Amino acid sequence: MKKPSKGVPLDPAAVCRSSDPMAVRELLTKIGDKWTIFVILSLDLLGGRARFSGLERAIPGISQRMLSSTLKNLERDGLVVREVFPEVPPRVEYELTELGKDLLRPTQGLVDWAKANWEQVRKAQAKYDVR
Repeated sequence: MKKPSKGVPLDPAAVCRSSDPMAVRELLTKIGDKWTIFVILSLDLLGGRARFSGLERAIPGISQRMLSSTLKNLERDGLVVREVFPEVPPRVEYELTELGKDLLRPTQGLVDWAKANWEQVRKAQAKYDVR
């Protein structure tokens, strides 16, 4: 990608390399959310399918409200499918769709990068903070 000249505003479409940078930004905001990442990875660790309570136990610090909201957004975006079983009380399970499974590799890559580099980031933060 060619760098813009000084003082020339950057074209948002060039940053995303997309004809619809707003759509790309919206989706990146959603999938880059910490709870989305934890839900996607937790579903994978739980075999690709889990009940709400299983996800809640697997994700430390997430509230029921945030888990519910995140799952609804993931379902709306086609990354998770929700299945309700006609039992008393009703049993609900969430499962990664093919699109959700496709998101696993880049998501895991980001987590792997964070695990490998968190110490360097902390050192840089400490160095910055003493300036």
